[in-house]
Amino acid sequence: MNKIDCLGEICPVPVMKLRNVMDSIKKGEDYLMVTDHSCTIKNLESFCKANHLKYDSEEVMNGVWEITITSNR
Repeated sequence: MNKIDCLGEICPVPVMKLRNVMDSIKKGEDYLMVTDHSCTIKNLESFCKANHLKYDSEEVMNGVWEITITSNR
């Protein structure tokens, strides 16, 4: 699994980092994004839906989320 570290990054940086690797994500391949910025969750949800990416987020500790992003294409 590839990791995108976005700790300390505010929006729109996490979305831009995902956009930079989006074309290289193969079908069924997972990327794990780690963030500590709550607005990233909503922004990534919209971005993933618009770009046919599956995502699942989990708050692994107070204020830190791990988001798994998988390509459906």
